[in-house]
Amino acid sequence: MSPLQRLLFPGSIAFIGGSECEVAIRQTLALGYEGSIFAVHPKRTDIAGITCLRSLDDLPHAPDAAFVAVKRELAVDTVANLSIRGCGGAVVYASGFAETGEEGGRLQASLLEAAKSMPIMGPNCYGFVNYLAKVALWPDEQGGRVRDSGVAIISQSGNMAVNFTMTRRGLPLAAVFSVGNQADVDIAALLEELARNDRITAVGVHIEGLKDPSRFATAAETARSNRKPVVALKTGRSEQGAQMALSHTNSLAGSDALYDAMFKRHGVARTYSVTAFVEALKFLHHGGPLKGSNLVSMSCSGGEAALIADLAGGREIKFPQFNAPTKARIAKTLNEYSAIGNPLDYHTFIWNQDEKLTTTFSAVLSGGFDLAMLVLDIPTVASVRPDTWLVTAEAFMKAQRATGARSALVASLSECLPEHVAAELSEAGIAPMAGLEDALTAFEAAVVIGRSWEHKDVPTLPQPVDRRQSLAVLLTEHEAKRRLQQFGLTVPKNIECPVDAAPVMAENLGFPVAVKASGSIAHKTEAGAVALSLHSQDEVRAATRRMKGIAERVLVEQMVEGAVCELIIGIKNDAQFGLGLVIGAGGTLAELLTDTVTLLLPAPRREIEEGLDSLRVAKLLSGYRGKIGDRAAALNAIAAVARFAEAHADSIEELDVNPLLVLPEGQGAVAVDALIRLRE
Repeated sequence: MSPLQRLLFPGSIAFIGGSECEVAIRQTLALGYEGSIFAVHPKRTDIAGITCLRSLDDLPHAPDAAFVAVKRELAVDTVANLSIRGCGGAVVYASGFAETGEEGGRLQASLLEAAKSMPIMGPNCYGFVNYLAKVALWPDEQGGRVRDSGVAIISQSGNMAVNFTMTRRGLPLAAVFSVGNQADVDIAALLEELARNDRITAVGVHIEGLKDPSRFATAAETARSNRKPVVALKTGRSEQGAQMALSHTNSLAGSDALYDAMFKRHGVARTYSVTAFVEALKFLHHGGPLKGSNLVSMSCSGGEAALIADLAGGREIKFPQFNAPTKARIAKTLNEYSAIGNPLDYHTFIWNQDEKLTTTFSAVLSGGFDLAMLVLDIPTVASVRPDTWLVTAEAFMKAQRATGARSALVASLSECLPEHVAAELSEAGIAPMAGLEDALTAFEAAVVIGRSWEHKDVPTLPQPVDRRQSLAVLLTEHEAKRRLQQFGLTVPKNIECPVDAAPVMAENLGFPVAVKASGSIAHKTEAGAVALSLHSQDEVRAATRRMKGIAERVLVEQMVEGAVCELIIGIKNDAQFGLGLVIGAGGTLAELLTDTVTLLLPAPRREIEEGLDSLRVAKLLSGYRGKIGDRAAALNAIAAVARFAEAHADSIEELDVNPLLVLPEGQGAVAVDALIRLRE
């Protein structure tokens, strides 16, 4: 039995406190809990019909779980007493701990110490409802029901957790957890536990922030290896960096980008709205991830067909056209006015005709698609009888039974999916989806997770190094390039020299040249410390004359011309995530275009290739207006920067190679500017 098993699936529960315990006991009894319930209160005779014990000393044996709803001052002693008695775990409802500041933080530390090895959920949390175990250690209303299997949701918000139990979207909710301060049992611990439970079909996590991303990554990898789909609703996308940075990279790779990189690596699908979060979990319950991205859509409206085609653009899903045999089979079921395409508008000529609808749907579902979706909004207003719409739904269920195809019925408006119809569809193995755009997001999430499950080479996320006590130093560009060159990065021929020697050195290198003021200067262009495309000693002399007030030495290097595209390669060393690798469109427009992808280091070559290919600017590498860039050289340059960063993980603060000039195929990629800041 795992450390959390007794707490989550208790055979006996002690409720310690007053009014909140009364709610929790009533909820637990309403779910049909069959174990022992103990109510502990020094003054009340009973709580919710359960005779009260005066103190924990009166417990006949150690309970498997406890719901502690006493004031924070009493919570520490109560938890200590439960731990000594061998209780399996406790939910601590009280607030006023670390969320309130320094004094509360000390009290929370005392609570954790009092618990010893006994798991604690909270403090400052609602606890959980486990519909599989018929248990509600939960001080509020909840709208779920007992079931044999379903999805679990872990939330950092108690109110959002309550709302998830109240949805009327046909969500098969098996358990919901509100984790509060996460002094002990955190999101990662629960995710790891649920990932091993065969009755949990998918796990949703609502995240405001993680104290230990490495711990979460390990839990997510456990879920991935156990083939348990995970969906994240991460808030805080608009968070701004608290510290000004010298490089472009730090502004391009905020913490949210690092969360995305972690989610993608470990097969966690991210959604950006509560409704899409719910729909993704619901769809994953009905069959898990998708094996491919080829979908087919059916509706009796040309407008809906066009809308689906529009909404699919830019997503990880496709609506390919029918192959010839499938197209012929479908055509035989419809009249000559129906254009056979995907998305399919089958018109209303066969409306309310069960046999014809079933025949058409069966022909479509036999086309070998990864998912077949039927768009159908069923009226729920009292003045309209839904009978003819239900004929269509029944025909779709018959077609699914006949073909065994993975299927979903999608109401374009969430209010047009009656709960009883959603339940019937679910029972038939068809995902009942509410809201067209949210449904497509859910299908896309299933594709992303399915692809992730195919990968074997998934590096772990290392613990970051604490570098705060050391001083960060900006290297000169000459030194930065020299060090990067040692790791395989190509740089222009260059020489650092006194200002007065620059004209002769330029002649020796060969024109045209670039001249840059040398020293710890982060943004040389803005400082007037750069002169490009100089073709003679006189031009070099004039340029360096203007730089004398900026630096005593200059960097002279050969100009690199004929680039197909410009990239930025950057490194950010994050206090929580460690090394982040940024790849994007480079040059002076790097931050304006924000065409970037962020990866976590170490990163396998596969991730680097996928990251580069995901950029809009990558089209320039694959061939644009007759020019093909040296993609292999670009990848080698990115790998060289990554190797340098990993070798200096304990000291690197930030790094920019901007731009990396990617030349035509076979001619290489050259870093013409580099910035490195290291901590001593």
